[in-house]
Amino acid sequence: MGWAESGVRFWTFENAYDPGCGLQGRVRRGDEDAAPFYESANTSPTMCLMVDSGNRLVWSGHKDGKIRSWKMDQPLDDIAPFKEGLSWQAHKGPVLSIVMSSYGDLWSGGEGGFIKIWPWESIEKSLSLSPEEKHMAALLVERSHIDLRSQVTVNGNCRISSSDVKCLLSDKVRAKVWCAQPLSFSIWDANTKELVKVFNIDGQIENRVDLPSAQQQDQPVEDEMKVKFVSTSKKEKSQGFLQRSRNAIMGAADAVRRVATRGAGAFVEETKRTEALVLSVDGMIWSGCSNGLLVQWDGNGNRLQDFTHHSSTVQCFCTFGTRIYVGYVSGIVQVLDLEGNLIAVWVAHSNPVIKLAVGNGYIFSLATHGGIRGWNLTSPGPLDSIIRSELAQQEMVYTRRDSFRILVGTWNVGQGRASHDALMSWLGSAVSDVGIVVIGLQEVEMGAGFLAMSAAKETVGLEGSSIGQWWLDNIGKALEEGTTFERMGSRQLAGLLISLWVRKNLRAHVGDVDAGAVPCGFGRAIGNKGGVGLRIRVLDRIMCFVNCHLAAHLEAVNRRNADFDHIYRNMAFSRSSNLTSAAGVSTATQTLKGSNAVSANSEDTKPDLSEADMVVFLGDFNYRLFGISYDEARDFVSQRSFDWLREKDQLRAEMKAGKVFQGMREALIRFPPTYKFERNQPGLGGYDSGEKKRIPAWCDRIIYRDNRVASVSDCSLECPIVSSVVQYEACMDVTESDHKPVRCKFNVQIAHVDRSVRRQEFGEIIRSNEKVRSLLEESRYVPETIISANNIVLQNQDTCILRITNKCMKEKAVFNVICEGQSTVKDDGEEPDYRPRGSYGFPRWLEVTPSAGIIKPDQHADLSTS
Repeated sequence: MGWAESGVRFWTFENAYDPGCGLQGRVRRGDEDAAPFYESANTSPTMCLMVDSGNRLVWSGHKDGKIRSWKMDQPLDDIAPFKEGLSWQAHKGPVLSIVMSSYGDLWSGGEGGFIKIWPWESIEKSLSLSPEEKHMAALLVERSHIDLRSQVTVNGNCRISSSDVKCLLSDKVRAKVWCAQPLSFSIWDANTKELVKVFNIDGQIENRVDLPSAQQQDQPVEDEMKVKFVSTSKKEKSQGFLQRSRNAIMGAADAVRRVATRGAGAFVEETKRTEALVLSVDGMIWSGCSNGLLVQWDGNGNRLQDFTHHSSTVQCFCTFGTRIYVGYVSGIVQVLDLEGNLIAVWVAHSNPVIKLAVGNGYIFSLATHGGIRGWNLTSPGPLDSIIRSELAQQEMVYTRRDSFRILVGTWNVGQGRASHDALMSWLGSAVSDVGIVVIGLQEVEMGAGFLAMSAAKETVGLEGSSIGQWWLDNIGKALEEGTTFERMGSRQLAGLLISLWVRKNLRAHVGDVDAGAVPCGFGRAIGNKGGVGLRIRVLDRIMCFVNCHLAAHLEAVNRRNADFDHIYRNMAFSRSSNLTSAAGVSTATQTLKGSNAVSANSEDTKPDLSEADMVVFLGDFNYRLFGISYDEARDFVSQRSFDWLREKDQLRAEMKAGKVFQGMREALIRFPPTYKFERNQPGLGGYDSGEKKRIPAWCDRIIYRDNRVASVSDCSLECPIVSSVVQYEACMDVTESDHKPVRCKFNVQIAHVDRSVRRQEFGEIIRSNEKVRSLLEESRYVPETIISANNIVLQNQDTCILRITNKCMKEKAVFNVICEGQSTVKDDGEEPDYRPRGSYGFPRWLEVTPSAGIIKPDQHADLSTS
């Protein structure tokens, strides 16, 4: 079962290999290739899910603060959405985590550190009521809750943090519940509901946590920034531009730094915040941190050891048997043993893995774009090799090839604005046959105050400006936004702005839009120079577009080269508030690797741009003409002798020497140099004729690479993107800036997998291949065990020992004691009443220690029941 933005979905394993509904099917855009699924009626976005096998229910927590139940066994309908069962208002804000304790009680965590318990007895009674009594059932549960935060608050001082609850964990081995918050943990007794222990991420015990509210922290931040900017501006008014710029920027940075270090921990602690928890079969608890750290704890909250196998943020855990699965923001899934050793690692998705789950012999991963993938629990192994080989033989069956055109435009607007006619000349006249439009602008807005404010906003995760929005709106008008094109995303860093637009008939195949920014000015911290980028997925292939403004001046060649290198290595893409949600385009082909193939952090060393199938750099690169005078350059331009001028181009020389834009290419330049012009002067006579007489130069360029390793390659799954330039020109009639806008039109061929057909082929291999079926059968082996007694009678607080013996001489046996339900024996001889327990929880009078564990070969475990 999975969650959607507007409700809950589930798939049946029987239909997992069936084809999707296609573009003309009943599903929404982006779901065309998905395996057939069933969907609930619309709800508030789902934040978390929990399976209650004992009652055949799935519980979900939602953004509107409600908890809802869904029956597993309800009748299936291909058209009508299924409806929720019992639901109630649990929190004022989102329900961030839910779990069922060893006794069947439902625990929920929300914002502000609130933890609530919903006793099983009230849930059980509400579930027994009829649909007509739905309102009464909700009230019954709502009024029964226990507020744990209020229980541990004395005289306004609370023993637990006021940070949002990150995750809850039921330790059913010891009948405890763990609550993880970003920088602290609390352990609770599942039976008495008492707080057992509070400790921080380093394992140190905390007696009290008393944090100010977010609102109290936020207000002075804005005020302090305003004071800094205003006072600096007035105080330094008489100083030079560069000095004022530096002082304003340093003042902003100082204010932001003080703001960021307030509250519950500074940056150092923030990098170690807890993101996920899991209970392993040996009774240990594992936590995952935002810096990739994995920490092992014992059941009492003592920190045992820690590991780092990957520096990306840990998003989720899952366990099966003696294996621990870890999902990361980078899209990687790792497999560990119980000692924390790395067994295997593979790239599951190109997006963050936000959930892992085990079912039907598979480990399933859910990514942020909504894609779900499954791997056999023996992966990586011989089974993967056989399936991969068999699928490769059917490649022609599921391979598809499509082509479309991309228009890329760059313009240094010199802090000016363009008329509609100028935008139409540059863009509107060239988009009739184009599916994707990418626009990069430089110097949208500059100045010391703006740069300082931009730097401060970036530090706290904000970007954009009113002038930037003006450009987006007016470009949208030129592209007939809403009618012909749809804006998928944009990113602004100070004066740099990049935006991406998709024609509506291609929109269903474009998704996973991410953004990045790398400043290069003033100590690599300010965005007067730098790069902004967008990354998209088109027909299952990754494309990156990076808008750059590199160091200026004729002699700064090495600095320009260094700027490019800095941008290329540090451009990291992530989801931004200015990006359209993913269109359901799934992930790239997964790669399985053995643990010996990947070192601890080898995945981190590759820049994001190196992983893309196509990369386009655009912008004002500022490379000039060398070894030529102003008058000579003007003469060659007037004679259109561009071949000779190209020999004097710094960028061409640096690329030929392998010093910049390595592995990339540029179409042949057949247009005049685009810099520097007098504003509003048409024609080639408009070149700078002032005192400085800057030598004309091709500052504004568009450079690219695709998957080709040779100049001529066929489009295939091994070389999935092959592009060619059909137009590369400057719009010389546009005069609103000292630069001319440039545009480049690409014809792009993409080879991609029809996932629906490939899934069918995969299912056929699983069903019909004898080797695969044999290996799957072997993987289902269960060691032979003997249980000392079938019946246990407890009277007068007796304690009874139950022995489980592992008869296997080679394999470990894993056990887990559950309570499927309880019956009340009646004196009159009637059939006893049988009632299932929530999530197989124990009755409150029953204790089993340990209730889960591992038995080594030819060994036994003694379980105490009382």
